[in-house]
Amino acid sequence: MAAVGTQGAEARFETLLRRLSHPPAFTTVRVNTRLASVQRVKTLLGEEIQKQFPGLSIPVLQHPDLQDVLLIPVIGPRKDVEERPTRAVVGAQCGNAVLRGAHVYVPGILAASGGMKAGEVVSVYSDVEGKCRKGAKGFAGTQAFLGNGISELSRREIFGSDGPLRGIGIRMVEPVYLSPSFDNVLPGYLFLQNLPSAVVSHVLGPQPGERILDMCAAPGGKTTHIAALMGDRGEVIALDKIASKVEKIKKTAKLLQLNCIKAFCYDGTKALAQGETEAGPGEPPFSPEAFDRILLDAPCSGLGQRPNMACTWTLKEVTSYPPLQRRLLSVAVELLKPGGVLVYSTCTVTLAENEEQVAWVLDTFPCLQLLPQEPLLGGEGMAGAGLPQEQRQRLQRFDPAAGPADGPIGRANRDCIGFFIACFAKRRTASPRAGKAERSGLGGPGPAGPSASRIC
Repeated sequence: MAAVGTQGAEARFETLLRRLSHPPAFTTVRVNTRLASVQRVKTLLGEEIQKQFPGLSIPVLQHPDLQDVLLIPVIGPRKDVEERPTRAVVGAQCGNAVLRGAHVYVPGILAASGGMKAGEVVSVYSDVEGKCRKGAKGFAGTQAFLGNGISELSRREIFGSDGPLRGIGIRMVEPVYLSPSFDNVLPGYLFLQNLPSAVVSHVLGPQPGERILDMCAAPGGKTTHIAALMGDRGEVIALDKIASKVEKIKKTAKLLQLNCIKAFCYDGTKALAQGETEAGPGEPPFSPEAFDRILLDAPCSGLGQRPNMACTWTLKEVTSYPPLQRRLLSVAVELLKPGGVLVYSTCTVTLAENEEQVAWVLDTFPCLQLLPQEPLLGGEGMAGAGLPQEQRQRLQRFDPAAGPADGPIGRANRDCIGFFIACFAKRRTASPRAGKAERSGLGGPGPAGPSASRIC
């Protein structure tokens, strides 16, 4: 804050909140190059967009630095969409998806005007603060207009059914933000993914034949990207604590025809075996130095996700993540082979979860060194964590509050979700220098994990 002053910091924060409430400037899709060429998918996607938006010229761009990534510009906010008297209110999560091109599915509908009929044009609103009562006929709370759609069901069918209904409830025809729907579009050929999330796997640099760990893998976008980049040759271990998410990773891998992925329902903080041998062939927990590369896309406060129209986080929730991130990092360092690469990433913008964690890692684990990143599309790391500028320039921070950029690709790199990436290498021989945390007695066993001396 001292670098920009209090007023500058407050202005930047207001800009950040405003940007976070709107979707990114581009919809980003990653091509599954195992099944189709980028050019083939680009052509098919262009044809699909023409079907969805006849008469409009919406280009499909290939990212010059991410050859497997395609960009579709988002049109909006459109000021000419007129609100209709018949209304429907959806939950905030559903509303965020609609702003990025989704239709409204029945479970997301909270309220609808009395007498709403199937086939009727209705205006759709998002319940920003989460206060709308399920089944209400009207709602006077804080809400955001998302656009107009055609109801596939009547109000009675939506709320009067004995069992839960599935499928599309309202098909959006006049959204405030015009972005293609990807519901069952080119399945197996592409994966909807935010641009920084696609950058992460390229920074990790997976190679054929390697053994790679994705410690917090759900929903599986980065896991499948890693497998594709290594030509489906080697082994990618994916961990997640929630069984349903692990099943989703397995289904996605099968859909994309990627066979080198093994997904397990397992807590990453417990992935290190206490003895010298693993629980079973390729199963967690794992012996030390078991992996060539590790991705830790850590659980975080998510203060970079877009769109998000309401700040619902509590201070307790936001501050709960750094200790967990450090436990995961400690395990990751011990599981990494000498000469291996560890990538740490988050989808948040807080200093405590990003640059401060990098400073902690470098002080705690002298066997790690910070690497330059390729590709480098984001800005440098933020000051305030004690990192010199040379190290901050090796970090990647995607900041929605950053200023404008030139050209569509520059805008795509800048006007995206908030994200952070750091890349470390584990020295083949341990450095004799002890880390600051170890020297001060903070590197021993405890909440932060194993001691640096045992790991390095």
